[in-house]
Amino acid sequence: MASESIHPASAPSRRVVVAAVGAAGLALTLNACGSEDESSSSSDAATAGSVLAKTSDIPEGGGKIFKDSGVVVTQPTAGQFKAFSSKCTHQGCAVSGITDGVITCPCHKSEFSVADGSVKKGPATQPLPEEKITVSGDSISLA
Repeated sequence: MASESIHPASAPSRRVVVAAVGAAGLALTLNACGSEDESSSSSDAATAGSVLAKTSDIPEGGGKIFKDSGVVVTQPTAGQFKAFSSKCTHQGCAVSGITDGVITCPCHKSEFSVADGSVKKGPATQPLPEEKITVSGDSISLA
């Protein structure tokens, strides 16, 4: 009969325990931060039917970017309001400026028309997608 020596399994080293506890703490922290970011960004964003702006907030021949809602609202001519996605069609950067009838992306300097979202200057090749809005009195809402 072969004799087997019974040795208790060795306990994990202190280094392994400390590393595991640290990794678990980091995972919990990152998860908690991610949850807060998601809830705060969704609560700040305008939902369909909610008032986004007053018509007086949108300059004629220009527009205004609503980062939290992901839209750009423009007024190409007096009383005509349009809305487009604020996400550049080149690589998805958020557009950041509107000057002289042009919506500009800061990442690679693509330019889009405030009138119809069409590309005025690349590298983007696709227009900004149109978003649905409603204008009621002096209020502009996402549709």
